[in-house]
Amino acid sequence: MEYVLVALSSLVTLAVLMLLLGFRMDREYERGVIFRLGRFQSVRGPGLYWIVPFVDQKVRVDIRTRTVDIEAQETVTSDSVTIRVNAVLYYKITEPAKAVISVANYQHATYQTALTTLRNVIGQHFLDEVLKDRNKINNAVRPIVDEVTDPWGLTVERVEIKDVEIPGAMQRAMAKEAEAVREKRARLIKAEAEQESSMRLTQAAQAIGGNPAALELRRMQMVAEVGVEQNTTTIILLPSDFLMLAKAVTNKLDQEAEREEPK
Repeated sequence: MEYVLVALSSLVTLAVLMLLLGFRMDREYERGVIFRLGRFQSVRGPGLYWIVPFVDQKVRVDIRTRTVDIEAQETVTSDSVTIRVNAVLYYKITEPAKAVISVANYQHATYQTALTTLRNVIGQHFLDEVLKDRNKINNAVRPIVDEVTDPWGLTVERVEIKDVEIPGAMQRAMAKEAEAVREKRARLIKAEAEQESSMRLTQAAQAIGGNPAALELRRMQMVAEVGVEQNTTTIILLPSDFLMLAKAVTNKLDQEAEREEPK
């Protein structure tokens, strides 16, 4: 009887130990992929659950968004310019079972896919497009990488180009081009200003020609502008009618003098 009690207590202890060994717990952002005798069984978690000890095996998967830094690499654009580009990739696991079963190392596979796709997409665009419209490149890379990684249970959320490095010679050439464009714009603006100024002067001349008093007012305004403080310049105003009268008298005197000359 004593041996029976010892055996029963041993069995109970073993059962309790097996029960305790089977408990697993995953956090809210974790999932457990369960394999029973080497075959896929189910996906468990989050929280507390139980598996068969020594029969079931668990592979823990993190389903949070991951960031992959694509290192700087040299690539050639469509217009044969060699540049160095680095980018960042954001993805997350949506199907843990596929991420574990379908690919040996989903992190490395995703990185290599993004790296190759980025180089191919940049090779299809000109340098100006890469520099001025990065969103276009990002939007072209993301669906391609997402399509490749979809059978692995991954979803690509974003792809962003962080920096683009161009050769020094190309930088100098672009600086000269930008300077030439600015100089051209300045000349056009100056020419437009000259045209507008000439039009305004023509309108002013027509207005003054229609009203001689306007010319007198303009002369008085010029005198007011000249007569500032600490100015020793003396200006004598002569009406335009007086000048015209003096010119007429001078002409008349000249005519009379010509008549009085001895023949």
